[in-house]
Amino acid sequence: MRRNIIIPIFLLLAAGTLQAQNVTDLIISEVLAEPDSTGILDDYGRRGGWIELYNTSQGTVNFGGCFLTDDRDNLRKSLIPKGDLRTKIGPRQTALFYASGNGLDGTFYAGVTLAPGSTVYLVSNDGRTIIDSLTVPPTLPQGKSVGKLAHDLRGQVFEVEPEPMVPSPGIANGDQNAATKAQVMAEKDPHGWTLTIVSVSVVFAALAILWGFFVLLFRLLANGEGAARKPRKKAAAGAVPPEVAAAIALALDMEDSGEVYAAIAAAVDLYLTDTVHDAEPFVITLRPSDSPWNEKSQMFRQLPK
Repeated sequence: MRRNIIIPIFLLLAAGTLQAQNVTDLIISEVLAEPDSTGILDDYGRRGGWIELYNTSQGTVNFGGCFLTDDRDNLRKSLIPKGDLRTKIGPRQTALFYASGNGLDGTFYAGVTLAPGSTVYLVSNDGRTIIDSLTVPPTLPQGKSVGKLAHDLRGQVFEVEPEPMVPSPGIANGDQNAATKAQVMAEKDPHGWTLTIVSVSVVFAALAILWGFFVLLFRLLANGEGAARKPRKKAAAGAVPPEVAAAIALALDMEDSGEVYAAIAAAVDLYLTDTVHDAEPFVITLRPSDSPWNEKSQMFRQLPK
């Protein structure tokens, strides 16, 4: 019974984890320090600076419990309340905070004040980890904002825009219709020659690397086998190896005829002159060769009168 209850609970927790992304997916996308007469009004009818957060992930992020601060030595300066359901930000959406200097004004009011030259920090809910930051340039004109711009919002790669921006609170900073890298390549190379050349080059480079690897491996193995094989030491001139001496002693013990002595002498001579076809312990193999012993004239015999 317990197992039947635990499994659904585990699945629900896993599903919740997959749906809710981490707060590290948030960035400070835009900051306005000094508004002009065209600036937006907060819920109290005031014009002031504001901080925009952006969710770069494909899931919902709950940033309740995180902190906003303009003081590097006080990372817990302004707490974002946890109990407000509005602190959940959807995928590729923004959240706007008014920099009123008093966090008690509401959930989306930060206890920070912005000015040219100040830096805003977004701090994780542990109160120690800085998720993102954005510095207001000292020369930023009034009514202009500083932000991070994505030249391709689908790629979600943001860079700080060096030039002052026209404020766009609540709108993602980037071109939604920007062409992807594949589309740009298709326009520049409609026939696909560049992709073909790159693909073929990669394949041949991989084959060359494999060929070199196997050649090197073969040489290493061949050197290892050569070192393992010890060359047979040749007997010194006039010296008879132990196995030859043993064979001679065994033959002498078994046979006493002159033919045996002659065969042994011939075998020893061939062995010492490196003309032996094969050498094995206690075995002597003779290689056939021309010799006066094979001449037909030596095989004639005198017929009786």
